[in-house]
Amino acid sequence: MKNFVFISPNFPMTYWKFCRELKNNGMRVLGIGDCPYDGLLQELKDSLHEYYKVSSLENNDEVFKAVAFFTFKYGKIDWLESNNEYWLRTEFNITTGPKLDEMDKIKFKSVMKQYYAKAGIPTARYHLVEGLDDCLDFAHSVGYPVVVKPDNGVGANNTYKLTCDDDVRWFLSTKDSDVYIMEEYVNGYVQTYDGIVDSQGNVLFESGNVTPWSLMDIVNSGGDSIYYLVKELPEKIRDAGLRTIAAFGVKSRFIHLEFFVLNEDQEGLGKKGDVLGLEVNMRPAGGYTPEMYNYSQETDVYKIWADMVAFDRDTKGTGNHHYCAFYGRRDGRRYQLDDYEVMMKYGQKMVMWGRIPDALSGAMANQMYVANFDTEEEMFAFYDDLAATY
Repeated sequence: MKNFVFISPNFPMTYWKFCRELKNNGMRVLGIGDCPYDGLLQELKDSLHEYYKVSSLENNDEVFKAVAFFTFKYGKIDWLESNNEYWLRTEFNITTGPKLDEMDKIKFKSVMKQYYAKAGIPTARYHLVEGLDDCLDFAHSVGYPVVVKPDNGVGANNTYKLTCDDDVRWFLSTKDSDVYIMEEYVNGYVQTYDGIVDSQGNVLFESGNVTPWSLMDIVNSGGDSIYYLVKELPEKIRDAGLRTIAAFGVKSRFIHLEFFVLNEDQEGLGKKGDVLGLEVNMRPAGGYTPEMYNYSQETDVYKIWADMVAFDRDTKGTGNHHYCAFYGRRDGRRYQLDDYEVMMKYGQKMVMWGRIPDALSGAMANQMYVANFDTEEEMFAFYDDLAATY
């Protein structure tokens, strides 16, 4: 029996389904997390062979001891999944997933650009922040606005759009000690290539989402949140995704690759509709997106992924494809359609709805509605209705 260590299987909230499908495929699933055992969903408890609680997943010594305990008790660890603790794969010679010496290309945004270049995909010009003079020189050379964000980070936390010299001075006077990257501003929307890749680099499942509003602006302004899974991937996004997989040497992973699509011609970057590399993530998209993959393609990505792990193939496949639309509303706003009226109008289309956990509310808002549509026109009418306020 193969041993699979799943770190933080309780968050995001649907990740217990990955554990269930691993167990169904005959693997011994061992969990490590900072949540007390009694606080785990019963479905997760039923999917785990054993659970080891640590006080903090940021405490490398504790997590190391947990994996060492499982190794002593059950033998060699065959797989380890985590968004952060990749170093453990090296320490215990776990051969699945990136090891310590391979981390830079998927951890640091500045290094990712080198591999995008290898794939023949352009990226925004950038500069690693040092002091005031070099930041001003870069900003003046590419023109305002510029965007600054941690070189090693996920999501849109600590990401800012700076529009003048005074903004740069403010940023430098208030930033933390992390290394930041400064990039020229790209006037485009974000579209992703998401997929499950086998040990030979072949794609077993593919999807993608569009974020028409900037996640950075949503987080910083406290706005509503929208994104949707496309019914069919545009060929230019599929091409960029496959070239990125090859350039980064992706194998045996769930991936979430982010690209800009230009809204207009932009000097030095390309023409309207051109694709630029933004960021690679060797994990599923966050929040409720794994559930949305399933609704969008009438499938089960938890099983497809577990089949990749256990058998290096997909036994599930997909069904009919749909647009799957997410809308997140903020508390305290007066919307023209209240919750009851939204459900009365769109109940037959709705596949998920309810409160969003506080841990996700910064980027996703407080109340979610997720619905399937067969046309863009229906989907955009849904967005218009949910966004309307007094």
